[in-house]
Amino acid sequence: MEETNPQPATEEESRPSRPGSRALGWLLGAAREVGETVIPAVVIALFINLFLAQATQVLGQSMEPTLHSAQRVVIEKITYRFHGPRRGDVVVINSPGQREMLIKRVVGLPGETIEVKDGRVYVNGKRLEESWAVKPGGGHYGPRTVPPLHVFVLGDNRGASNDSRNFGPVPIEDIVGHAWVSYWPLTDIGFVE
Repeated sequence: MEETNPQPATEEESRPSRPGSRALGWLLGAAREVGETVIPAVVIALFINLFLAQATQVLGQSMEPTLHSAQRVVIEKITYRFHGPRRGDVVVINSPGQREMLIKRVVGLPGETIEVKDGRVYVNGKRLEESWAVKPGGGHYGPRTVPPLHVFVLGDNRGASNDSRNFGPVPIEDIVGHAWVSYWPLTDIGFVE
C-alpha cells in the first residue's frame, strides 16, 4: 500500500465553520449586489423623473376630445430649457392651491391680450384659428394682457375646464413640462397634438 503525504490544512480550512458565517457571507453578497445594481437604477430613474421626463395620468374631462380621463401621458421636461412654451402646446402645470397637476393647452403668450367669448379665443382682437379639436363653451373672459414670463392656458373642453379664466395666467416657472406622448390605453398610443 502506498503512503500519501496529505497537504497540511491551511489556517482557514482548519477552522470549524460557524453556522452564521455562511448566512453573513450571503447577506454581504446580496448587499453588494443591491449596491451595484439596484441603487444606480434608482438614481438613474430619479434623475430621469426630475430632469428629463415623467409619466402622469389625465384627471377629468377638461382636455377632451384631445385627452381623456385616466389616459396616461409622458411629460418631457427638456424643451422649455431651450425656449418658452408655444401656442398650442399641451403643458402640465403645478398650480398653487391645486392638489393635482393640471394639463392644459397654451393659447396666450406673454404680452398678448386675450379675450374669450363663448369659448372662442381672441388674441389681440383677432379670433384664434385653433388647429386642434375644441369643444366650445364657458363664459366670457377679458380682455386681459398676459404678463411677462406667463402664459394663458385653457382646456380643450372649454365648458368643463378649470383654467386661466379661473386662476389667471400661469407663471412659466410653474410649467412642469410638455405633454409629449400618450402610452395608455393602447388605443390612444401616439404623440399628443
